[in-house]
Amino acid sequence: MATTEFIAAIELGSSKITGIAGKKGNDGSMQVLAYATEDSSSFIRKGVIYNLDKTAQSLTYIISQLEDQLKRTIAKVYVGIGGQSLHTVKNAVIRNLDEEIIISQEFVDAICDENLDFALTNMEILDVIPQEYKIGNNLQVDPVGVASNHVMGNFLNIVARASLKKKLESTFEQAKIKIADYFIAPLITAKSVLTETECRLGCVLVDFGADTTTVSVYKNNILRFLAVVPLGGNNITRDITSLKVEESEAEQLKLTLGNVMYQEGDNEDPAMHLLEDGVRKIEIALLNSVIEARAEEIIMNIWNLVQQTGYEENLLAGFIITGGGANLKNIDALMRKKTKIEKVRFARTTSQAVTIDEELLKKDGTQNTIFGLLLTGKENCCSTEKVAQKPAPQPQPVEPVDLFNEDEALKEQEEIAKEEAKKRKEQEERIRKEKIRKEEERKKKTGPNWIEKTIGKFTQQIFSDDDLK
Repeated sequence: MATTEFIAAIELGSSKITGIAGKKGNDGSMQVLAYATEDSSSFIRKGVIYNLDKTAQSLTYIISQLEDQLKRTIAKVYVGIGGQSLHTVKNAVIRNLDEEIIISQEFVDAICDENLDFALTNMEILDVIPQEYKIGNNLQVDPVGVASNHVMGNFLNIVARASLKKKLESTFEQAKIKIADYFIAPLITAKSVLTETECRLGCVLVDFGADTTTVSVYKNNILRFLAVVPLGGNNITRDITSLKVEESEAEQLKLTLGNVMYQEGDNEDPAMHLLEDGVRKIEIALLNSVIEARAEEIIMNIWNLVQQTGYEENLLAGFIITGGGANLKNIDALMRKKTKIEKVRFARTTSQAVTIDEELLKKDGTQNTIFGLLLTGKENCCSTEKVAQKPAPQPQPVEPVDLFNEDEALKEQEEIAKEEAKKRKEQEERIRKEKIRKEEERKKKTGPNWIEKTIGKFTQQIFSDDDLK
């Protein structure tokens, strides 16, 4: 018999849209009842919806797949918000009083409301994380009941481009899917993988995504900083294509042979890998030099952001890494080398128990956010209607639409994409020149390779035969 009580959630990622439905147990564990994914790389970029029509079609397909597995109709879903523009902005609200008062909850609420009037250009406050309150010369997490005539409330506002939530709402409305609530994806990921001890001692959560890498800093159980680096695993894949391989094959090479700290013996011939065409070969050391260059750039961007927070000396719990990009071999060792922080933990799964079909479970950090959304949801998402027994619709191709005709935000995004393409082209050119330079240095150190030696011997033999004649 189909269950009439479940929670449903959707994660819109740059590589795929994931839908999930599950039933929560009395112990807080979750049993997954339905699961579906759909590739989103052509219409979601850096966590932002790029093509609303295609996204709506994909959402409709995902919901249909879930309902087919549940044998029930989904009334609403929980949704995660992320994307390149997501970041934190600090603000302080100061109250100087004529006489000393005992601070009440109403007084604190008034300060919090005043913080929401913080002026932002083209940005929207999605959530507020109160920091410590300065009462006189002392810092208090909870100032209620303390007597003072001077109060300064410190707030960390989580903001994003105003169009981010608007596009999300429009897309779900177009797909005729009701949203139960929005959750900020990085906060949900942190809640699902970080321990209370790690948040108290101080840690950095790094989520290596397809198009972006999210950095969150915690100390004393409070979020202190959040930012998104506009680089991810797809950048590494595109760098590999500069070695004249298709993108799909480049992705496979990254996953199977990628090593960000690859080393080859000095006296050995270069290790080679036969490509899919069965003819061409690629030098593994060259492949990994390309991967390492981009991985190092991403890590140095992460470390630069952490240093800006001022907490780099207080991260007693170190780094916690998750997401698909964290599966790159030796990525943890490279982080230790570049940041000088020894503690690096890979969060492969959520801390709370999730029961799911073994074929669907991936202990690689890619499901932590969607499981977190499911575990955080509270309301029953099941409709009173039974789902009609009909074949699940297949996603249909959408005719190209000029989305930039009237949308100023999309025009700006197109300009950003062009600028990134230009930077990527310049990066590929630098990689190509560096490859040529390294090859010349290798030849100077090791002499000619086996092909050059063979040609040399063959030429010498020809001339020797001519001399005999």
